[in-house]
Amino acid sequence: MDFNLSPDLIQMRDTVEKLMRDVAQPAAKVAEREERFPREAVAKLGAEGVFGTAFPESVGGSGLGFQSVSVISETVSRLEPGFGYCMNLQGMTCPLTIFNWGTDDQVRRFVPDLIAGKKIGMFALTEPGGGSDPAGNMKTTARKQGDRYLLNGSKMFITFSDEADAGVLFAKTDPAAGHRGITAFIVEPKRFKGYRADPVRMSGLSRAFRSCAVFLDDFEVPEENRLGNEGEGFKIAMTALEYGRLTVSARLLGLAQACLDAASDYARTRMIRSGPIGGTQSVQHLIADMTVNVEAARLLVRRLGWTMDKGDPAGREAAQAKYFASIAARHAADAASEIFGGYALADEYPVRKFSGYIDMLNMGEGAPAVQRTLIAEDTLGFKDANRHVTPPRRGSVG
Repeated sequence: MDFNLSPDLIQMRDTVEKLMRDVAQPAAKVAEREERFPREAVAKLGAEGVFGTAFPESVGGSGLGFQSVSVISETVSRLEPGFGYCMNLQGMTCPLTIFNWGTDDQVRRFVPDLIAGKKIGMFALTEPGGGSDPAGNMKTTARKQGDRYLLNGSKMFITFSDEADAGVLFAKTDPAAGHRGITAFIVEPKRFKGYRADPVRMSGLSRAFRSCAVFLDDFEVPEENRLGNEGEGFKIAMTALEYGRLTVSARLLGLAQACLDAASDYARTRMIRSGPIGGTQSVQHLIADMTVNVEAARLLVRRLGWTMDKGDPAGREAAQAKYFASIAARHAADAASEIFGGYALADEYPVRKFSGYIDMLNMGEGAPAVQRTLIAEDTLGFKDANRHVTPPRRGSVG
């Protein structure tokens, strides 16, 4: 494994950093104040290729690969964590699931516009009673009626679902079949009746990039929008979550780095008695631990992207990266709060915001406790972490 970033990736990282400062950060301020989704800014980032690096040129991507996704996701989350949601829903779990499992027609209809930011995506798996096994506890049903399916049920914590033009949603076509009864669908909320999304207020998180409760009442999905075959939904969901752990891990890494940067700046400038607080051993120990944790997490996240770029199964690497990135980010937020003291609660400083996003991302794509179980079962030989088969990547859509 080469630890050096390629010249193309360095250039892309620098381009993304400039876009975040020039486009995303100003847009985020306005969006949060007005509690309005910054659709125009998302489209600008998409037009510059921010969301398309895991996709080939044939569908509008750049083909830079998954390593680039990890670098870009870290950069985005470090500078404006609200836009980090887009790395999943515009650049990974939503469009990549369609790309990997969809027909050529489905790929043409949805993927280019999603990665370009022209359509807003969503990924709807979790349900109100799903807990850490959203697929096993799924209650949402899909009943075939003529040339369409009628979906009934509800989903919970579905990001962008009040703005989405398209998304991947899972429901049971055979409620008695357990995991084998789940089917995936490409849904179009603005095109068909029977869909409602109500924002869920979450303390410390964005008022512009919202997660919602979704309610389906005979929500119509054309048969042509079924993703894969009936009963393949669980397999599709598991591979989608594996890819999602790349972006979520990288986003946690970006937040951990942001905490370290903020704490370091504060420790250099906050004066007590005759010098900065960074001169005290207790603060230096906190900074040292943060630094090593961030670097270790970065290595695990980069290894995950590298493994995916090789086309190898990556469930093991995904679980390890997600687990340790969660630990590193949570430690960084706690350490930064200790260094800032009472100012950690002040809106003038970003620590409280970072902590809120870290709490949310710790749960995303599998909580730390879930990852620990996956890692332990794999190490003990009970369950192979790479047992979910990765779908073959498309070379082109002809």
